[in-house]
Amino acid sequence: MGQSASAAANSSRRESNNRIHGSKSKAMLQADEEDFEIVDCATDFISDLSDECLACIFRSLGSGDRKRCSLVCRRWLRIEGQSRLRLSLHAQSDLLPIIPSLFSRFDAVTKLSLKCDSRCVSVGDEALVLISLRCRNLTRLKLRACRELTDAGMMSFAKNCKGLKKLSCGSCKFGAKGMNAVLDNSSALEELSVKRLCGITDGSAAEPIGTGVAAASLKRICLKELDNGQCFGPLIIGAKKLRTLKLFRCSGDWDKLLQVIAERVTSMVEIHLEKLQVSDVGLTAISNCLDLEILHLIKNPECTNVGLVSVAERCKLLRKLHIDGWKANRVGDEGLVSVAKNCANLQELVLIGVNPTKVSLEALASNCPNLERLAFCGSDTVGDVEISCIAAKCVALKKLCIKGCPVSDIGLEALAGGCPNMVRVKLNKCRGVTAEGADWLRASRPLTAMILDTGETIQGLLTGRGFVACTLRRWASNRNNS
Repeated sequence: MGQSASAAANSSRRESNNRIHGSKSKAMLQADEEDFEIVDCATDFISDLSDECLACIFRSLGSGDRKRCSLVCRRWLRIEGQSRLRLSLHAQSDLLPIIPSLFSRFDAVTKLSLKCDSRCVSVGDEALVLISLRCRNLTRLKLRACRELTDAGMMSFAKNCKGLKKLSCGSCKFGAKGMNAVLDNSSALEELSVKRLCGITDGSAAEPIGTGVAAASLKRICLKELDNGQCFGPLIIGAKKLRTLKLFRCSGDWDKLLQVIAERVTSMVEIHLEKLQVSDVGLTAISNCLDLEILHLIKNPECTNVGLVSVAERCKLLRKLHIDGWKANRVGDEGLVSVAKNCANLQELVLIGVNPTKVSLEALASNCPNLERLAFCGSDTVGDVEISCIAAKCVALKKLCIKGCPVSDIGLEALAGGCPNMVRVKLNKCRGVTAEGADWLRASRPLTAMILDTGETIQGLLTGRGFVACTLRRWASNRNNS
């Protein structure tokens, strides 16, 4: 009886609690309903977004995602097309019939790339003129292997697209008249890149390029693999605001032209000279650019310590110096010591086929406190002594790249205890380095990124000069991201 009474009492208490909690839950639910409007999960919020907001979202997406989004509905198709500023097309001849409809959809394009396979027939003048009529706000144009374009087509394009800021053309067949038409009409042009322009191979009789209004605004000129690149001389000389000049594998004697350029264009901060017929005369002329910060001397066998000393003594703001001596042994300690004494701002030094010794490396370490990036490739004199010097004295060094140098495990041991700010080391094809030494260095510096190829077991790393080139690209990418 006692147990039955107790069970009945407990049951009564539970029912009472349930009624109390039930009433509280109901009261709370009523309060929630008063404070918050219950929303139907099927409501389409995206349809309430303005066109401008959707356009901003599309601009933040990658190319593939944009294409997929454009297939969702007609509205998204329209907005995606109107918000696309950059367009890259396969510029084959069969592109011509669809240009009207294509650019009716993408009517806001400002950056256009037309690329054709070298084995195919490219678009011609008619296609380029049609594009120029529908893209009058074009600011950037890249042409690759568009061999059917002629001077006439470029002249018509230039008249329709006068707001061009950047032009890059490679393996095209139009010539000086087409190029001059662009320069005559593009008063805002800031960057010009020309590679293998087949229409200007008429030797000394070639028409000069660069008497137009564009010279006044140009800041960057890059010429590659031109048989008669010196016909761009008037353009370079007239570009008073020029900041960057890059000349790659362009035939002809450049010493005299560089003398004239350096006398009249003193604002340059970056100069690249690769496989040119240029000597110490040209380097001495370059030294007139007192604001020079970046200099690349790649495979110019007539450039020696004399020319490098001239640059170092006058261009005291030099930050980056790349030298590929091509095993000519005409640049060495004398030139590098002068750089060390005069260029205290040096941050990056790349030496390929150059043989520095402890003398110059010690001077660089002592006089260049901001030296952060060093690369050696095929340097016969960079061994354990030189690496030990770097480890002991280059306190600011962050990235070191060594390929094909006589470094051994002794040099690695020095690296383990030096360069306190080191974050990345690449060591490739140094025959004196063993797998055990590489493993020991990894264990000694666990916080430093190590890429060590002893040539024994590690496979798949880049070979040749591409190893250094890849390293430099990563350095540049990291600096841009930061």
